[in-house]
Amino acid sequence: MPETPHQDVAALSFEAALAELDTIVKKLEGGQAKLEDAIADYERGAALRRHCEAKLAEAEQKVQAIVAGPDGSATGLRELG
Repeated sequence: MPETPHQDVAALSFEAALAELDTIVKKLEGGQAKLEDAIADYERGAALRRHCEAKLAEAEQKVQAIVAGPDGSATGLRELG
């Protein structure tokens, strides 16, 4: 079965997806790939980017829930920054 740009992206951890995305960016920046390969890499990279953004949003929601506590009030954790 031929590989598709979205194949197995959902199964990747954030770290694995980010590492693969970094590899793709470096490859595309090198500019030595054939046009067809560069387009496929770009499509894969776009899918990886969306996956990473979704994982980050999920993590942010979890942190906000922890900070808010079970009753929605602050749990005593001070804001960072």
